Amino acid sequence: MCEGFPCLLNLLKQGFAQWPGFSHEALRVLALRQPVADDLRFLAATLKLIIDLERVGDEALNIAERAVGGRCAGANLVRADLESMAEEAQDMLRDALRAFVEGDAARAERVLVRDDGVDRQCGAVITTMCGYIAKEGDAAGGLRVVRVAKYLERIADHATNLAEEVIFMVRGDDVRHRHAAGAREAPRQPRPLEG
Repeated sequence: MCEGFPCLLNLLKQGFAQWPGFSHEALRVLALRQPVADDLRFLAATLKLIIDLERVGDEALNIAERAVGGRCAGANLVRADLESMAEEAQDMLRDALRAFVEGDAARAERVLVRDDGVDRQCGAVITTMCGYIAKEGDAAGGLRVVRVAKYLERIADHATNLAEEVIFMVRGDDVRHRHAAGAREAPRQPRPLEG
């Protein structure tokens, strides 16, 4: 049985193959080792990461269910947007996880600024599909496509949540909900931590 922070990092690098053990180990370290400062931030971020990754899995399942739920001719109107959103959401998630494993706040900040692009694409898909529904009357098919776009947008949001946790874990800087008029603040310079 592995113990402590080296065990948690090893489980992260294995791609969560031992997911239940990972969560259990994080809670065990929290309860028995009484971590402080950066170790405590690491554990808090780890536990939040588990929740966001589980939600990403839920969104992926929702997308798969919509994909087998029937065809929609209107999907061809937004196919390129959906493919682009899917690629960007996956890349954001991959970069957020890499930032977590490597403790790379700069990489995490680059994930944050990409979320707005996915949001804009989602809005464009919704607008296009509303026009399709109004013109063709295929509400069921059009809404199925809109839901897929929303699920992809949510995956990008979960990647953003992970990136925010990485920044907090590395620098102790809480960047959640920092935007002016819908845009995120420019990345901040790292500040030294005590402890």
